[in-house]
Amino acid sequence: MAKRIAILTGGGDCPGLNPAIRGVVLRAAREGIECLGLRGGWKGAIEADARPLTPACVAEIVGKGGTILGSSRTNPFKREGGVEAVLKTFKTLNLDALVACGGEDTLGVASKLYELHGANVVGVPKTMDNDLSATDYTFGFDTATTHAVEALERLRDTGRSHGRVMVLEVMGRHAGWVALFAGIAGPADYVCLPERPVDVKDMVAKVKAAHAARGTALVVASEAIELPGEGGGAKELDEFGHELLKDRGVAQRLTAVLEKESGLEVRSAVIGHIQRGGPPTLFDRILGTRVGVKAAELVIAGDFGKMVALRGDAVVPVSLKEATAKLKTVTPAWLDLLDTVTALQKTPEAATA
Repeated sequence: MAKRIAILTGGGDCPGLNPAIRGVVLRAAREGIECLGLRGGWKGAIEADARPLTPACVAEIVGKGGTILGSSRTNPFKREGGVEAVLKTFKTLNLDALVACGGEDTLGVASKLYELHGANVVGVPKTMDNDLSATDYTFGFDTATTHAVEALERLRDTGRSHGRVMVLEVMGRHAGWVALFAGIAGPADYVCLPERPVDVKDMVAKVKAAHAARGTALVVASEAIELPGEGGGAKELDEFGHELLKDRGVAQRLTAVLEKESGLEVRSAVIGHIQRGGPPTLFDRILGTRVGVKAAELVIAGDFGKMVALRGDAVVPVSLKEATAKLKTVTPAWLDLLDTVTALQKTPEAATA
């Protein structure tokens, strides 16, 4: 049986990471297994930068946002000697296994370490984008969408007060689940997703109709959408080959288009990293805890090369290779639901007028 486990959190932080860390540590402690935390994701694994993780030091972190271990977008496979350094860390720290908490990139590294080098790794799915195909939901998503819905409700109040159209930009690189759920639950009058092109004519028509009926209109947009006529140009990439989205300015660009085409006054807001911070919701606390505990149990059983997935109400192991093979993007059925609920709904006053 394993005697020492390391835990790391990679990629963008999100609420639920600390409950997952806590779950691993507390379950491991029942078997007398020692846990170490690697600081800064795969960077810590390369540098063997570790701290002890005891039941006492994780006892009260279930309600804390972010990650007590820190994170980074380091990719050992893109750094000279990076993979060798990670494998050396296993020996230097006398590790029997490593639990990697992250999304497609972090878990992609774990998968390759297992497939190519036989490393004893287990994955925990973490992404506020909810875009891992092997699991129904990932922790961080519920908290992120809850924040987005709250932002929409606040924007509706100020939009109605001034007769303005309000645009909210939310996170979501390749998958529009955050924008989708926020748009359905908000509700929004139009939602721009990476999964389908933005129809400016349709968007303007729905915004104008909503504004005429209710005195305001709400638009939600994922941060990486393209507007007609855009695209091309040099892009700054991270170590995993993803475009850095810090200067995309989707909200401002949508605002300009809507004002020009609709003749209405438009304002925008970017919720950005506010979605990542703060206490996790009840759902994310429970899910983070469950997958953390299950990850420790996979280590105890020696069942490596697996990721813990939520399928229905069960937490089950799936292969890391399967889990990272493709992204989960918004499906036509969800788009149909979105189109149904964003059809113009008149106010009760307008309906009886």
